[in-house]
Amino acid sequence: MAEAAGVLAIDWLTACRQATEGLRAMLADTPVGARRVAETGETGEGGDRTLIIDAAAEQLVFDELQRLHDVGGRFTVVSEERGTVDYGDDRILVVVDPIDGSLNAKRGMSHYALSIAVADGPTMADVCFGYVYDFGPGEEWSATRGGGAFLNGVLLTDPPPERRMADGRLELVAVESAHPRHFAASSDALVEHVHRIRSMGSIAISMCQVARTRVDGMATLWRTRAVDAAAAQLVVRESGGLVAFPGFDDPLGAPLDLLPHAPVVAARTPEALTRLASLCAAPAA
Repeated sequence: MAEAAGVLAIDWLTACRQATEGLRAMLADTPVGARRVAETGETGEGGDRTLIIDAAAEQLVFDELQRLHDVGGRFTVVSEERGTVDYGDDRILVVVDPIDGSLNAKRGMSHYALSIAVADGPTMADVCFGYVYDFGPGEEWSATRGGGAFLNGVLLTDPPPERRMADGRLELVAVESAHPRHFAASSDALVEHVHRIRSMGSIAISMCQVARTRVDGMATLWRTRAVDAAAAQLVVRESGGLVAFPGFDDPLGAPLDLLPHAPVVAARTPEALTRLASLCAAPAA
């Protein structure tokens, strides 16, 4: 494991904010329509067809990472489109999703985010900095390991308690990876444990809602990739919430690579986390 203090000596937050401003300008210059839905003709390392806006967003992020490298930063980037890119130190991983919720972005729906995580080891447990910027409401979520979670620069303290119905079901849960067959496979468990659901179309954004208890929990119904979850899971944990990747002996043992290894669940209490883990139809791979 790399020395955590050295990793956090790099000004990751400023780099993320500068990338956010670049993405905001790029998206403003690419209104919803033919340019938003245009594809590059290539498939990213994460397995999805690459939109032109995905490629442009990733380039803006890599421009900021190159600036950090130019002033002495050393790390390895794991990015949805380009895959693994060596910047001089494979012990420090920077996990990037330039636009989490790109389907929302291309169709003109509200929620899509820049997600960047920094880790001093190979698993979710090793993430030491997380940043998620939701371009819809303009909300910045960030966290530093041991330093708390922040919403728009304000430390999150005393999040509201989770809400339950009289029969014990969680009042409101965010659900992602929403292919109809996954909903069908999890339908009985959803009825048993959840009163109402929301699907925002972005794993990172949905998970961050748990940090403020805007929802009482969050679950993906199928395996998810590190680029979608790495930053937000630290935001939840630093807010006092709980996160697990079902199927791993260590609940935070999912690796920081590009493969979809396991579902992810997040909640405010251990009981709620257990309930939500029962929704997941996919074993860890």
